[in-house]
Amino acid sequence: MSPRPARVPNAVVELLRLCVVVFFAGLGFEVASIAAANGGAESLGGIDPVWVGLLLGTAVGFVLGGVIGRATERTVSATERSLGDLSAEHIVAGVFGAIIGVLAGAAVAWPVFLIGNRALAVPLFAFVMVTLALLGYRVGTARRDSMLGLFGASAGLPPRQPATALLPRIVDTSVAIDGRVVAVVQAGFLGGRMLVPVPVLAELQGLADAGDDLRRSRGRRGLEVLEALRREPGVEVEVIGDEAVEVPDVDAKLVRMALDRGAALLTLDTNLAKSAALAGVRVMNLHALALAVRPPVTAGDEVSVLLTKAGKEPGQAVGYLDDGTMVVVERARDRVGHEALVHVTSVLTTANGRMVFAKPLTLAGHQP
Repeated sequence: MSPRPARVPNAVVELLRLCVVVFFAGLGFEVASIAAANGGAESLGGIDPVWVGLLLGTAVGFVLGGVIGRATERTVSATERSLGDLSAEHIVAGVFGAIIGVLAGAAVAWPVFLIGNRALAVPLFAFVMVTLALLGYRVGTARRDSMLGLFGASAGLPPRQPATALLPRIVDTSVAIDGRVVAVVQAGFLGGRMLVPVPVLAELQGLADAGDDLRRSRGRRGLEVLEALRREPGVEVEVIGDEAVEVPDVDAKLVRMALDRGAALLTLDTNLAKSAALAGVRVMNLHALALAVRPPVTAGDEVSVLLTKAGKEPGQAVGYLDDGTMVVVERARDRVGHEALVHVTSVLTTANGRMVFAKPLTLAGHQP
């Protein structure tokens, strides 16, 4: 059950009622004063019309005050609920946009007062002001980042940090050697400026010239990956110099350069990723990406699956995991319509998705 909204104290409604009573009492006093000046006292049998107008205005205000007070409270509560899903940045950007719209409306609409008739000029002026204020609010919220960049500091809001994916990124040696970054780029999950420091190139070149075959193949693979990245249309590979000459360690150089440039660090080295994050660097760890898209199950796991239909091959039954992954279970057609505990034998991953192959635990050498 959703929590009940907090009830507004009666004192607030009564205060609003008092404001309405005072307004209508004043209105009645003004109307009665005009009537008295026009000889209204005679028509009321000698009773002072000012007191009559004051009493009538007070009575009307008392009756309408409660209605208006409660309606105002409901409107404020509805506005509070509608603004509850908006962030402070969204509201501040809209307010600044509305202020700009009001100022622009005042600058555009002031000539209407040259008409001379206030009954015509004031409504036209108010119409233009409200219209441009609404337009300013809409534009301000639509262009929130730009608006906060101009006025956010004035409202006490910190500057918005750009997303890590939008930053230029410094490439670590481990990324080049691994080579999977090319597939990530070709899949459209990575692009933009990639900065390759000279110390990283020197490290790859040292590996490529090493006497050990394994080290030499890793170095050559790293250089080939950088060349493949350079040919990708969505990637701009830029070689930068050693901007931390006084730092001897290559990993420490990368951290210092990322901090100085305000760039992200693209790495597969978990220890480097942790130390860089502690130093305040924005880190893009491809290991974290691999974990995020890893299969829900792997070979050797035991899972429970509801077998919903027969498979294509004799004896097969098919079920689905919670994420929709198809599970093909061997020798389980007689269990269709029932929950089965199965042992995963292999996971096939293709461009169209994943398929899990399994068999009942009794057939896998386990006891259910």
